[in-house]
Amino acid sequence: MEQCACVERELEKVLHRFVTYGHQSEERLDELLRNVCELRSRLVAYGVQDADLSVLHQTMAQCCKEIKETVQMLASRHKDIHGSVSKVGKAVDRNFDAEVSAVVAENVWDSPERQKYLSETIVEHLYRQGMLSVAEDLCQESGVVIDMSMKQPFLELNRILEALRTQDLRPALEWAVTNRQRLLDLNSTLEFKLHRLYFISLLNGGISKQQEALQYARHFQPFASQHQRDIQILMGSLVYLRHGIENSPYRNLLETDQWAEICNIFTRDACALLGLSVESPLSVSFASGCMALPVLMNIKQVIEQRQCSGVWTHKDELPIEIDLGKKCWYHSVFACPILRQQTSESNPPMKLICGHVISRDALNKLTNAGKLKCPYCPMEQNPSDAKQIFF
Repeated sequence: MEQCACVERELEKVLHRFVTYGHQSEERLDELLRNVCELRSRLVAYGVQDADLSVLHQTMAQCCKEIKETVQMLASRHKDIHGSVSKVGKAVDRNFDAEVSAVVAENVWDSPERQKYLSETIVEHLYRQGMLSVAEDLCQESGVVIDMSMKQPFLELNRILEALRTQDLRPALEWAVTNRQRLLDLNSTLEFKLHRLYFISLLNGGISKQQEALQYARHFQPFASQHQRDIQILMGSLVYLRHGIENSPYRNLLETDQWAEICNIFTRDACALLGLSVESPLSVSFASGCMALPVLMNIKQVIEQRQCSGVWTHKDELPIEIDLGKKCWYHSVFACPILRQQTSESNPPMKLICGHVISRDALNKLTNAGKLKCPYCPMEQNPSDAKQIFF
């Protein structure tokens, strides 16, 4: 988001100034220290009685002057850093509105039941992220009781993901074999890709792993019909094993981004088997709120300036539609542009002969004396000509 980028730029300026100030301070102080040590050595070597007092006085005065100038210079530059730090705070105030209560429903978390739902959602998110100890602490402090049957799948998934991140495929392979039929029902390629990655790890071991790789290739037999081309490529790479796969036309088999991909595939398919969304509901809600909040704050400001507070009377309903991007499209819905209500089975979307779409309730309200005038164009038509449409 642009607001975060603005604050980040100011913060980078401060960090750069701190680093530069630190280097310059060290260099200047080291130089002063060398001069003082040199002066001290001269005094010890020659003695005060043998030295010219006027020369000694000038040398000491020059040294004191350099120390004073250095201290003043460092203090001045340190003061400049304070100005940069204050700019970060101003950037935060300028880009973020701290008061968001005007766009939030009042007393939304007052009831114990809603607080319980919120705590459960946070706990589930922590389990998904593998932060098991934090989730346990939250359960104890909030009094939320999580059934072991809900907790156990997350424990297993996090254990397997941790192993995959260390490039250990065995736990994931065991899980995939155990759930083979259910994965096949989902048309999942997870098990084949795990076997493929294990085979590639053997290829990476060089000629000493050739026999083991040939024996492991038997695991590809159940997948031959669907992944014939991929299997042919894997077997063809064995020809170059003596010279190293990295020096062959098959060097792309060793790309490291495959490990991140297999983690994503495992997460997606495992969540599908558990009936869970791939992304945490809390993460999705938080990201959506971050995108929607600036728009809502702007609307609030416009409403206050124009003194038309009646436009937004229900805080559980948005005054306009906010586009959150295709990433947040989970199902097709239609909001009636006339009544500003989401359509349903009892109030479906209706397409007029002019091509515009409104809800059935809006259609009935706009009908006058058996005639309907489209609210978007001047076409007059018969309400019975409207057709129900399905998304």
